[in-house]
Amino acid sequence: MTDDDGARRVLGAHWCFVAFFAGIAGYYLTNLIIAAAVNRNVGEFDPLELHDIGPLLLLAFVPNLLLGLGPAAGSWLWGEGLRADFGLKPTWRDVRIGLACGVLALVVGYLLNLMLIAVYGADDVSDSPLTDLADTFDGDTVWLVLAAVIVIAGAPITEELLVRGTLWNALSFHRVPPWAVLVLTSLVFAQLHGEPTRTIALFGQGIAMGLARYLSGRVSAGVIAHAANNLPPAVLLFVAH
Repeated sequence: MTDDDGARRVLGAHWCFVAFFAGIAGYYLTNLIIAAAVNRNVGEFDPLELHDIGPLLLLAFVPNLLLGLGPAAGSWLWGEGLRADFGLKPTWRDVRIGLACGVLALVVGYLLNLMLIAVYGADDVSDSPLTDLADTFDGDTVWLVLAAVIVIAGAPITEELLVRGTLWNALSFHRVPPWAVLVLTSLVFAQLHGEPTRTIALFGQGIAMGLARYLSGRVSAGVIAHAANNLPPAVLLFVAH
């Protein structure tokens, strides 16, 4: 084995932490850049406040895309590819586990949101990331459809690659007990959304969706659970829109 091979093997053992923090850094840096470019006021920028400018909807997903870019780049550079490192190609077992955990996440989220509404009030607790968008958007429905596709398909892939992919793998490599990995990744998942009034609900949903990765050992099951969790609120939004 050459020195380069040895260095690559050692780096590969730790690259998940590097990829995780790269994804987080890219997410927040891109948010800051977009905030400065669009609103010229970083403190008030919200990626979902698009104010009737349909094409700017794409900007809402750019920071989220960076969450998945770090894990993908790390896997391509130092790992063995997305399929080998994360099990990103779903099997029928992944589908079954993912759907079951997605339904569980919906139930957990619903019950915890009811509790939070009782504490904070209905105006401060949102059931879906699309709700705020619907309140401010009054343009062509095609852009709302695109937002739904992003929330249902795009966000689950990038967020699961980051949290239940690289972070989960990194913690497991360092022999953190599986139950602790489930709890820690769920905490990170909840904090990542930056919704203080919904942190408890997001943590509970994170536990439910994380069970898909815990039971299957594959990120694809978590992606399916995440997508299943995001689908009904989007459908209900279009019914009410």
